Amino acid sequence: MATVILVRHGRTTANATGLLAGRADGVSLDQIGREQAALMADRLAAVPLVGVVSSPLERCRQTTQFILDRQAGAPYAPIDMDLTECDYGLWQGRTLTDLTSEDLWPAVQSQPSAVVFPGGESMAAMQARSVAAIRRHDAAFEAEHGPGAVWAAVSHGDIIKAILADALGMHLDLFQRINVGPASLSIVRYGPSRPSVYATNTDAGDLSWLSNGIQSGDAPVGGGAGQTAP
Repeated sequence: MATVILVRHGRTTANATGLLAGRADGVSLDQIGREQAALMADRLAAVPLVGVVSSPLERCRQTTQFILDRQAGAPYAPIDMDLTECDYGLWQGRTLTDLTSEDLWPAVQSQPSAVVFPGGESMAAMQARSVAAIRRHDAAFEAEHGPGAVWAAVSHGDIIKAILADALGMHLDLFQRINVGPASLSIVRYGPSRPSVYATNTDAGDLSWLSNGIQSGDAPVGGGAGQTAP
């Protein structure tokens, strides 16, 4: 299969003030977020992406534009609603400090698979739709461009954590053990027998080793020699 780079959007005005933005309109990158997105896009410039699929929310579309502006080619850049933020329902627009007093908060921390946000969606449904979207796009890019294809998906923290948990074979109840910072990159390859996770939550480092894709094969016993730049 192809290789997907999971990109979280840069810091937003809501992130900076501790607000749960959810799917609210008008939430954009702040100055720090724009700087983060620019640095992330500079890293990705070394990788010829065949596609950049984005959540429809403004902060992700802004982050996507930074990536597209630094690509030598013109990657396919669709919007996918299945990569949008979790529908937090009545929690949307409230501060995280305030939400910690809610009865549902401990379950969000320790048993997210049982959580349904009041007036919103369940975390299990969030994971199911986002994982299905990633696998669908991954198969399509591999079919069109071959197994060496590399593409990016620009989405949100909880969405990417849920996708990584699935790729790691972790139960959703363990996904809060994963951290995904603003403008971070995580790398997953969906092989014929299982996904392989090559990186999580990175905000620095050379990515030129990805320019020719990742070759399929069994996992090396002992860890192997690692990837080398072309």
